[in-house]
Amino acid sequence: MRDDQIAVLYGADAHKMGYDIMQYADIAARLKPGMHIALKPNLVVGKPASSGATTTTALVEGVIDYLQAHGFDNITIMESSWVGDSTKRAYKVCGYEDLARRKGVGLLDLKNDSTHEVGGIAVCDAPIKADFLINLPVLKGHCQTVMTCALKNMKGCIPDREKRKFHTLGLHRPIAELSRILRPDVTIVDGLNGDLNFEEGGNPVPMNRVFLGFDPVKIDAYACRLMGIDVADVHYIGLAEKLGSGSARIDADSVIDINQDTYQGKRPVTSRSAQRLAKYIAEDQACSACYGSLIHALYRLDEMGQLHRIKQKICIGQGYKGKDLDGCVGVGNCTRGCARHVGGCPPRADKIMEMLLGK
Repeated sequence: MRDDQIAVLYGADAHKMGYDIMQYADIAARLKPGMHIALKPNLVVGKPASSGATTTTALVEGVIDYLQAHGFDNITIMESSWVGDSTKRAYKVCGYEDLARRKGVGLLDLKNDSTHEVGGIAVCDAPIKADFLINLPVLKGHCQTVMTCALKNMKGCIPDREKRKFHTLGLHRPIAELSRILRPDVTIVDGLNGDLNFEEGGNPVPMNRVFLGFDPVKIDAYACRLMGIDVADVHYIGLAEKLGSGSARIDADSVIDINQDTYQGKRPVTSRSAQRLAKYIAEDQACSACYGSLIHALYRLDEMGQLHRIKQKICIGQGYKGKDLDGCVGVGNCTRGCARHVGGCPPRADKIMEMLLGK
């Protein structure tokens, strides 16, 4: 794949997905013997990935297994939880202590790392000095910046005093500035179970996908589309693009779907927000990625005060395939028989929103 492309892999086996997407992108070809490889997950708080807040441990294990299978053993997981929380506790709660011990990789709390100033920003030394930096963010909403993914995850590589300064400055400009200083070599996004709207978790939505890219700005622009968010509303994306950190442009060949989602297992829609939105859905054998996109779209419409425009339940799922559904509204290729439907397998949340709003 090209450096300006994004590869998307659907499934429910996080470990296999971590390994397979690294293999698809042929990451080993970009590495040299003896390289020190840094893995930067999102462990903002000490909560399991099932909460929608943190990077799935099994995904990271798949990445490690791929690296070790190709002869790369100098690996360190590094992170700094948000101000006021303990990285050490997050490592333990999220299973990273056990993972590091089993795999023989390093585990570094960046709160204890040395720092130096680059371009007016204090940055931890370890991620800067690493030969190859793998960014492993979670696709999720954020109460201050609307969403958080590739670019904002690098904020875990600065000391707490700098994090406080970022918030004082309004987050967007400093996040963009940081993107010039600390650019990951590859980003693998955990889009398996991210939160709808809050970085601390609590409203998880199963999306059953991971995606990989080399341009963190393009990754974040694509993440916005998946969540039904206007890229212009996430100011640091445009700012980072202007600073030369990447491109937010997504063309017809920018995204490669490696496979299609077929997972129809247990859908743990446990949050009140997701349960309330599910009342608008008539689901029959829906795959998780498709269903998750619809939940995200409905959530954004709710934020816009537009849910009242939905007068009938929205059909979704393989149970509707081949049926004549005249007068119905549908989401996904399986609902082609509906009078109105948005195609895609799965469709993006932004396209679902356009259809429901009649655009």
